[in-house]
Amino acid sequence: MKFMNRLLGALLGGALMTGALALPTTAAAMDPMVTPKVVFQVSESDPATWNLALNNAKNVQKDLKGAVIEIVAYGPGIGMLKADSVVANRIDEAVASGMKVVACGNTMKGQKLTKDDMNAKIAYVQAGVVELMDRQMEGYSYIRP
Repeated sequence: MKFMNRLLGALLGGALMTGALALPTTAAAMDPMVTPKVVFQVSESDPATWNLALNNAKNVQKDLKGAVIEIVAYGPGIGMLKADSVVANRIDEAVASGMKVVACGNTMKGQKLTKDDMNAKIAYVQAGVVELMDRQMEGYSYIRP
């Protein structure tokens, strides 16, 4: 019984400590001196999903002035970054407004796509998943619409 009490105490102490450590993150997000950063993952080829992601990103940009916004596409989602995509004009608008839109090089290689196939305004990363991981480690919020 003594062991169980100690174990329970350790677990509760750890939970309280974790909660205490989470508080500064929440407070930092409310600090006007902190630049909000968000990364969106789009790995679906559905235009409705892309429009949702672009609408979400636009709302963040409008509501959080100066926010850093990146959209990462890989897998089937990369098709919407092609030059002839049904959302190509919205991608152009997003980039023109200051958002970064990137295509996964690994997916492009797998689908035998070249930069000539793609929207001229986008950027490229070697691996979309690694880009998402890097951004999260840099403190970006992660959204997958």
